[in-house]
Amino acid sequence: MYQKYWWLRINNYGPLTAEGEMTRFIYDQFHKDYLDEFLKNCGEVQIDMRVPSEVREIDVWFVPNPEKSAQRQTLGLLGRMAATSAIFEPFHSAATADEICDCMVKLRDVCRQEQRSGRRQGQKGTELPRLWVLTPTASTVLLSEFGAKLDKSWLSGVYFLPKKLRTAIVVIHKLPYIPETLWLRLLGKGRIQTQAIDELKALPPEHPNREMTLKLLLNFHQNLSARQDLDLVGRKFVMQLAPLLDMQLEEKLREGIQQGIQQGIQQGIQQGIQQGIQQGIQQGIQQGIQQGIQQGIQQSAQQERRQTIENLLKFRFGDIDASLVGVVEQILALSSEDFAGLIMELPQLSRSDLVSRLASLDD
Repeated sequence: MYQKYWWLRINNYGPLTAEGEMTRFIYDQFHKDYLDEFLKNCGEVQIDMRVPSEVREIDVWFVPNPEKSAQRQTLGLLGRMAATSAIFEPFHSAATADEICDCMVKLRDVCRQEQRSGRRQGQKGTELPRLWVLTPTASTVLLSEFGAKLDKSWLSGVYFLPKKLRTAIVVIHKLPYIPETLWLRLLGKGRIQTQAIDELKALPPEHPNREMTLKLLLNFHQNLSARQDLDLVGRKFVMQLAPLLDMQLEEKLREGIQQGIQQGIQQGIQQGIQQGIQQGIQQGIQQGIQQGIQQGIQQSAQQERRQTIENLLKFRFGDIDASLVGVVEQILALSSEDFAGLIMELPQLSRSDLVSRLASLDD
């Protein structure tokens, strides 16, 4: 039986605290879930796959399905990286030289395992996997130490180590701002990630990856919002994602209206048959549309918006006491524009400031 192998990652200020480790876990888990969702329709994905020796865990192990090439093409650069079996090792903070070396050890172990398996099955020329290290930034010195260089046939920001090492370092913040890199830039930090989120919001609703990505980001937002030990960068990121919640509520509202209209038409037809073809159809459609719109608005928007407001207030003030109970109702009554503005100001507002701010909006 294998024993789990753990690495202790060190930040710039010393060993990670228990709280910091939990926050890092949230980021790491988001990166794994993100790659899993994008790659699972293109082939076989395994998260935290163990490899022999001192058992190590690979963040994401991927084996492509030859029949899913069309799905890979929708992923741009990430899809091109997924053309062969691969190990993906994403980092929230800049990967250090030691961490990259650890990843390469895992690649070596997997390659040996694949070669042994191929020999047992009588296969010649077993195709070996490639390692993709995804890091937000990387210094010129670090890239030079690994002999990592750009390849003219690939986009800028993708640095390949010598061929026999089967490793590439993807520096997310050096990728060009084009649609092909969007799905990787969403794993970046700061302004790079902000730009990518804006591009995601601008995609048409029918885009094949838009809805899935929004769900991943909103789930990530909820996990981060529940943490009370976030640093300034984490808190800014939480607030940056807040407008996505409002956008999702508006989209669900539109869906609710459409569903309500359809339900109204059906109810109108049924009532029209009972009361008389001509009169019944007209009255039934009108009543059904009104009822459907009201139900759609109340069920798909009001409840989720209330939950969002309560989560943000808890994140900002710790709990919702008697002085904030009425505030929830006031915020619910705000327009989408006032709501978005208030959310961006919330980190700087005290309880009394918040009450005063709402009073000014009412005026």
